[in-house]
Amino acid sequence: MSKLPTYTTPEGGQLTEAMLADYEEAGVLILQGFVATEQCQRLREHTLELIDAFDPAEVRHVFSAMEQTQLDDRYFEESGDKIRFFFESDAFDEAGNLRQDKEHSLNKMGHAMHDLDPVFDAFSRTPELREAARCIGFADPAIIQSMYIFKPPRIGGEVYCHQDSTFIYTEPESCVGFWFALEDATVENGCMHFIPGGHRMGLKERHYRGPDGKLLFETLDETPWPEGAEIAAEAPAGTLVIFDGRAPHLSGPNLSDKSRHAYTLHLIDQASHYPAENWLQRSPDLPLRGFPA
Repeated sequence: MSKLPTYTTPEGGQLTEAMLADYEEAGVLILQGFVATEQCQRLREHTLELIDAFDPAEVRHVFSAMEQTQLDDRYFEESGDKIRFFFESDAFDEAGNLRQDKEHSLNKMGHAMHDLDPVFDAFSRTPELREAARCIGFADPAIIQSMYIFKPPRIGGEVYCHQDSTFIYTEPESCVGFWFALEDATVENGCMHFIPGGHRMGLKERHYRGPDGKLLFETLDETPWPEGAEIAAEAPAGTLVIFDGRAPHLSGPNLSDKSRHAYTLHLIDQASHYPAENWLQRSPDLPLRGFPA
């Protein structure tokens, strides 16, 4: 496959048989125009409001997919039912000062905006998303996690090839990612890349809490990913990328002068078992919710 399956968004989010066949084959489906650019802009503006109210002098926690700096960080480990901010590893200079303004220094915000913030809630629970989730086979979907990814200019970090079911594991596996391009995502500013069909290769790793609560990785399959098989998923603003939890994907660093804001939801099926040793846990006061009927 030389190109990832890409379509214009169908009316009402109702995926066609051809779209579903391509999704089953590739493990990823790109739907352009799923969200109006005005909605993307509103979410970005609201996020800037949240950033304005955030004081980096009080919280300076770094998230790095490559260096795993968030391991053993309780601020990160306890963020499953909160809204928290994480900086890029290169955000601070030797004196501990931000190299760029706050917006252009953050790696991500997570992980429960969809449940705690009304603007994010409205964006995350539309009839179109409910229909798309139904079409790909969810019986009782719930949104387990949300992330706002900043991928800031010049310091936006690289993300290694991984599978999201490594981190959001259910029995049986049911994790699916819904990734929204809020700005144009290009090769230059660090768009995602996928290995089409890689979701059939099995789960490579499992991320979990050990008996002492320490976050660990367990290797399940040491077989390397096929070299050079990844394909860029360039996406104009408003695009939705749906991908299987086993779909291997990565993104390069953003060395350009343009940011690459994106918003990601992870869905699981509530018919599946969600293990207590998964890193992401929620308080009973914030139960999982899916889409309104």
